[in-house]
Amino acid sequence: MSFSQQVVWITGASSGIGEATAYLLAKQGARLVLSARRQGELERVKSALGVDPTDVLVLPMDVEKPDEFPALVDIVLHTFGRIDILYNNAGISQRGGVLESDLSVYQRLMEVNFYGVVALTKAVLPVMMKQGSGLIAATSSVSGKLGSAKRSGYSASKHALHGFFDALRAEVHQHGIRITLICPGYIQTEISKNALGPDGKAHGKMDQNQAKGMPVMTCAQKIVRAFEKKTPEVYMGGFEVVGVYLKRFFPGILRRILVNEAPK
Repeated sequence: MSFSQQVVWITGASSGIGEATAYLLAKQGARLVLSARRQGELERVKSALGVDPTDVLVLPMDVEKPDEFPALVDIVLHTFGRIDILYNNAGISQRGGVLESDLSVYQRLMEVNFYGVVALTKAVLPVMMKQGSGLIAATSSVSGKLGSAKRSGYSASKHALHGFFDALRAEVHQHGIRITLICPGYIQTEISKNALGPDGKAHGKMDQNQAKGMPVMTCAQKIVRAFEKKTPEVYMGGFEVVGVYLKRFFPGILRRILVNEAPK
């Protein structure tokens, strides 16, 4: 798959995995739509790409406002005429136990990580159906394959993505549309700092595992490779990725590991 002149829409493009992926795709000649809430940060990323400004559209959006998505799709089509790849990357994590976490935390996690993704996918899908081609990707997580302590809402929202996109993959394959689920483990981003605490406020701390995780650009390289190969599901990170295979082949061992490593 060549990215030259391909129109790629990335949400959560103002930092972390989304920003790093934008840099790599820009180098390969893609035309980019950069979305996130912070317009100033999106403009910073656009300037740092070092490409023709007409090949980059800064399109601020809030994934918790799905009513605005159809109008945003129209803006992309007016600017570039098509959408070849939609990368649903925006998301938020969690740091808090079930008993102590307010129900509103679970509601927001689902709104951002699941419903927002579903809504934008549904808004873009008719465009790709008309084109007869397209790739829809979403950032899930290793936590989308297994659950661990203090991440119950986050894990649930990411598990939901797998159910939705596995079903969508079966529905749209005959129309030339492919689905890729991205499942990172510990990546060197600020996701733990921005994670929702039990009261819904930002966790505000960098997890040790996160700080020692895979460099974000290495992660982005694996994501771009998955786009090239149209890989249905891809995992990246460190030893934590082994948990995906333990769950599949040795679920009892994984359960013991997760219980023993849970915060006491």
